[in-house]
Amino acid sequence: MAAVTDLPFRTICEEMGVGLTITEFLSAHALTEGAAKTIDKLTPSLHGRRFGVQIFGREEERMARAAEMAVDIGASLVDINMGCPAKRVVAGACGSALMREPALAQSLVRAVRSAVPEHLPVTVKHRSGWDERHLNAPEFAVAMVEAGAAMITVHGRTRVQGFSGRADRAVIAAVRAAVPSEIPVVGNGDVLTVDDYFAMREQTGCDAVMIGRGALGNPWLFRSINERLQGRSDPGRPSCDERARVFDRHVDYISAHAPPKKLVHELRKAVAWYTKGLRDSAGVRERAFALMDPLQVKTIAQKYFRDLSQLGVDSGAQPVA
Repeated sequence: MAAVTDLPFRTICEEMGVGLTITEFLSAHALTEGAAKTIDKLTPSLHGRRFGVQIFGREEERMARAAEMAVDIGASLVDINMGCPAKRVVAGACGSALMREPALAQSLVRAVRSAVPEHLPVTVKHRSGWDERHLNAPEFAVAMVEAGAAMITVHGRTRVQGFSGRADRAVIAAVRAAVPSEIPVVGNGDVLTVDDYFAMREQTGCDAVMIGRGALGNPWLFRSINERLQGRSDPGRPSCDERARVFDRHVDYISAHAPPKKLVHELRKAVAWYTKGLRDSAGVRERAFALMDPLQVKTIAQKYFRDLSQLGVDSGAQPVA
């Protein structure tokens, strides 16, 4: 979730009831070299909320130091990314490439485990395997636990798949069966609705669910899940007025925390997320992406939501654009 799970996004999701947020995945090499752009993303959640920091790399010393930096800002856990399929990450033999080097992956977990306080969990996120011929998630997860991982998150796709096709829940179930019962296993992939959440839990036996893309412009998903977990009815998608209020709050967080040079870009992303699937949304996105003034970007979205509300459009209706 690089360039997505920044502080504003995480804060909105926390306000909507998510159990724990994780930072964007951060290069241990960049952190330990003092790269300002990366260090600026190493941000604690607001108001003392619990959060995790996700790091990636393949050098023990740098991974250990990056983990110490996460502890220094108050992280509740340090997560090691061994699942990213991005070419630039895999080209550096990091992310999902480590699933082809389980011995090195174990040494990285041990290095991070030894660098942080005993009470603080070190966790690992990985994929089902490199490709369909190498679905090694269960044995890889067991190896990570043997090295000291306190929790495993599994994305049910291979590296070769990237984000295409469907996440294979059977692989997640196999990891749950292979890993000792006292180690939580988190399912990830294709959880876009409340029903997806409960299907993931039921079909895999996982202890928790990690949600990424399903929360883009839809932080209400966490509210709906929490209500269902409490045995109450799902309040459903928000009205246009509520959508506008949360968009405004998200924009306020972006304005307060985004670097000035990236402000317009970040506001455009928010417009795209919160308008997706609504009537004439393609048009408002096109207009917003043509603007360079942050205030104008915000204003055009606010007018869009206001017009929908006056027309009596239900923002939770079936997508039409």
